[in-house]
Amino acid sequence: MADTILSIENLSKKYQGKVALNSTNLKIKNGEFVALVGQSGGGKSTLLRLIAGLEPMTSGTISQNNQLIHGINSNTRVMFQDDRLLPWKTVRENITFKKPKNSETAEVVNQLLERVELQGFADAYPASLSGGQRQRVALARALFVNPEILLLDEPLGALDALTRSKMQKLILDLWQERKMTVILVTHDVHEATKMANRIYVVKNNKIEATFENPLAYPRTDATCTNLSTTILNKIIDQD
Repeated sequence: MADTILSIENLSKKYQGKVALNSTNLKIKNGEFVALVGQSGGGKSTLLRLIAGLEPMTSGTISQNNQLIHGINSNTRVMFQDDRLLPWKTVRENITFKKPKNSETAEVVNQLLERVELQGFADAYPASLSGGQRQRVALARALFVNPEILLLDEPLGALDALTRSKMQKLILDLWQERKMTVILVTHDVHEATKMANRIYVVKNNKIEATFENPLAYPRTDATCTNLSTTILNKIIDQD
């Protein structure tokens, strides 16, 4: 069994007295692909931001590799629904933002662009790219520093169905190649069951259920139907 890479204990977050996340406990093994699903406002994205250190927690602890996280978690990278590319910088400059520019850096960028099928776009500006291409640049940017944990905050939500399916496969391939840990936030239960080997239902500002997903990769909507239905019923259950 792989070692625990991320341990969350009694984690809570309040905004102006309103509970966004309540006494949440979670352990994730090194190399796992897990998904957080649930209705809007349940605390999924809040949990992701706390793991990344983008916001301070109200109480509780987050440990990565047995080290308590305080402030920005430099061993993670977040990919958001909006690509957040800087329009005045080229693709290469967006990927290497604030990093030293040398021959080694250039080679890493070239390898990443080839892997996300954007070779030849290094000097292009974001305005000339499609939505799917921009998200692939955002993915390359997140992977540039080789993070231990990749945090995906609904990065595929705005893409058309075909582009989304291709991005799902690309992310899964990169996860398996790099043996990194991935945490995906999504409203799409089918996406969660196609991609993750464990799915957490976040409801009422805490984790209310956990579903193991033993299905072999690659998965299809058809093979995931039963598990997706079970998870969806848990999300909409009013108990």
